[in-house]
Amino acid sequence: MSDSAAATPPAAPVKPRGRIRWIVCALLFFAVVLSYMDRLVLPVLKPDLSARYHWSEDGYADLAAYFQLVYGIGYVFAGWAVDRLGARWGYAIAMAMWTFGHVLHTAFTSTSGMLIARVPLGLGEAATFPAALKSVSDWFPKRERAFAIGIFNAGSNVGAIITPLLVPWIVVGLGLGWRAAFFVTGALSIVWIAIWVAFYRTPREKKSVSAEEVAWIEADPMPEPTGKVRWAAMFRHRQTWAYMLGRFIIDPFWWTFLFWLPDFFSRRFDLNLSDFGPPLVVAYIMADVGSIAGGWGSSRLLARGRTTNKARKMAMFGAALCAVPIMFATEAPSLWIAVLLIGLALAGHQAFSANLYALPGDLFPRAMVGSVVGIGGLSGAIGGFLMAKSAGWILDSVGSFRPIFIAAGCAYLVALLVIHLVVPRWQPIHGGEA
Repeated sequence: MSDSAAATPPAAPVKPRGRIRWIVCALLFFAVVLSYMDRLVLPVLKPDLSARYHWSEDGYADLAAYFQLVYGIGYVFAGWAVDRLGARWGYAIAMAMWTFGHVLHTAFTSTSGMLIARVPLGLGEAATFPAALKSVSDWFPKRERAFAIGIFNAGSNVGAIITPLLVPWIVVGLGLGWRAAFFVTGALSIVWIAIWVAFYRTPREKKSVSAEEVAWIEADPMPEPTGKVRWAAMFRHRQTWAYMLGRFIIDPFWWTFLFWLPDFFSRRFDLNLSDFGPPLVVAYIMADVGSIAGGWGSSRLLARGRTTNKARKMAMFGAALCAVPIMFATEAPSLWIAVLLIGLALAGHQAFSANLYALPGDLFPRAMVGSVVGIGGLSGAIGGFLMAKSAGWILDSVGSFRPIFIAAGCAYLVALLVIHLVVPRWQPIHGGEA
């Protein structure tokens, strides 16, 4: 063999015909749908249960507050557990835990009792994204990773749309009572667990995966740590701080959109409970489009030869611009103009998230991905807690959503600037640095 032939670099892997990785992505999508359905069943039932069992508003507020607190704390432990158990059993055990907590709601009629059920629900659901992101890092090459994240992340909006339609049909349409809403949705999670455990393996463990698809997935491998991964040592890496700060800045506004949009529509356009459906459906459909488009956009840029640094940040910049018009939503002359402005911001959030969620898989060895995601999730939950307190104070004292929407319009550009300052080159850490 000639020296010139020996120096020839190996041919780039050809995109395979196999589609096993997209089946994995579909399962992750349905898991996120179920996660959001299970956490939203109680809020949908809240008006009926509150009247029937004489709940106080303070009691119900505690349910929401402590769920978010438990969810944030659980995020850290979930990431640690998923790194050690792997995505297959980590996700299965997490969903089993949250399904137990979900069904446990049927044993109580008071808010203090329901709070007991929200603890395992929050702890289990905290593993949703750490396990999903670890699965994506196992099954997708860098060039497809953000697109896959965008697809499964869209499940959050689908769950938010389905639940207000499904629960009334079970309770009122079929006349099965409120407890049946928990049993039926819990049964769907049990079916998912059985399919996941039977189907999921890593690419090299999955016999039905072709050699071409394995080569495609492993085209840009991340160097693995040479020793034991130390959780506390991850804080030495600027990549960890970029992810934490990004989540701290943007996550609070997603939670604000989820919890406060009906109140905004009520205050600004005098809508009542029966009128919220169409505006919310349109807004969350736009969020779904944004989630998929944000991931597709950066994946497309990578396919065209852009560096990961440019592809991710260009996509996040476009997403951040989509959020800016929400600053004018409080002054919108009609309901549907306000819905479009808010829906555009929701789409921007999800597109930004799809690329930010790709950071751990892009920059960290696979053995560290779940833990980094967990740390970022806790940071986002802390930001959400502070934002919830601030939003309540603003609405009580100012009586307007304008300051909240102005902050939301600026937040994503600020988050991108912070991320860029912390990781200007989107540079992976070396395996031995863990």
